[in-house]
Amino acid sequence: MTATRTQVLNDAQVRQKIRRMAFQIYESNFSEKAVVLAGIDGQGYALAKELAKQVSSLSPLKVKLVKVFINKETPEVGEVTLDTDADLILKKPVVLVDDVLNSGRTLAYGMKPFLSMAVKKIEVAVLVNRSHPKFPIQPEFTGYELSTTLNEHVTVVLGEKSVVYLH
Repeated sequence: MTATRTQVLNDAQVRQKIRRMAFQIYESNFSEKAVVLAGIDGQGYALAKELAKQVSSLSPLKVKLVKVFINKETPEVGEVTLDTDADLILKKPVVLVDDVLNSGRTLAYGMKPFLSMAVKKIEVAVLVNRSHPKFPIQPEFTGYELSTTLNEHVTVVLGEKSVVYLH
């Protein structure tokens, strides 16, 4: 059995989705002075960086970019850590960012460090929502809703040429 790969979003479409998500993040946080974009290490952090650029370009919000380190294979075992001091996050709205929402497991465990801090609120942003919830995670900001089977896999590539594949 050979795996076939179908392009779901091209570079222009990915960039358009990211820009729209940035507007939504600003709209949700327009009365704030700053917002924290916390990207899950890997493509989630790459998406958070792109969102940070867009939010900064279209709004007066100060954007603090944070990397969330988590073992995606066994998030319940390892410690979830951040690459910044907690004091820089306190009393600010946090947007937890990942590339794909499948079951919600990674994002649920990714919230762990923020639950012990006095943050203003926690919102979730994903580029692709596959809608196979096993955890009570519902993104406030979604680039693309994609109905898939449990056997299918979504790959997000962000960079010079961004693309989303289904295989």
